[in-house]
Amino acid sequence: MADWVTGGATVVVLGMLVWGARSRSPKALELTGERIDVNRATVDDWLKLPLVSIHQAKALVRLRKAGVQLHSTEDLAAVLGIPAQKLTPLKNHLRFCYYDPDSVYTAHPMAVNQAELANLEKFLGLPLAKAMVEERQTGGPFRNWEDLQTRLGLSGPLVSTLLPYLYFDD
Repeated sequence: MADWVTGGATVVVLGMLVWGARSRSPKALELTGERIDVNRATVDDWLKLPLVSIHQAKALVRLRKAGVQLHSTEDLAAVLGIPAQKLTPLKNHLRFCYYDPDSVYTAHPMAVNQAELANLEKFLGLPLAKAMVEERQTGGPFRNWEDLQTRLGLSGPLVSTLLPYLYFDD
């Protein structure tokens, strides 16, 4: 038996629910055992949760990028503007990890199209940082990871390594 839900990513195969982008029930989350690191979550991660709208997800990511860390479901509820009790079914699926902003082990992501050469050089080394800045100046801002990879001729593994250090403005 296979049911495909049109317009969404929820798929039922042999009676088993597979977590999809539009499957946003606590029960579906329970079946996958997926956990979200609240202080590293992307918009896509937030949208996997029921109760979180696209606007709230974007606001949560902007707060994270501005250095705000959430430490409990109460903090998350306050940001979402909902009672903390509404998050009770999701408690087992949320991880509240603390990341010391002053630690040398904590990534401090930089905006690809705004980062200066000196800052890029710390993570990328001078040759790649220089190539990125020069390409940005001659070819215009990078649109996304694929554009960055193509224009700079980067390997897939190198792009994967750069993910925690760089981001693209919305």
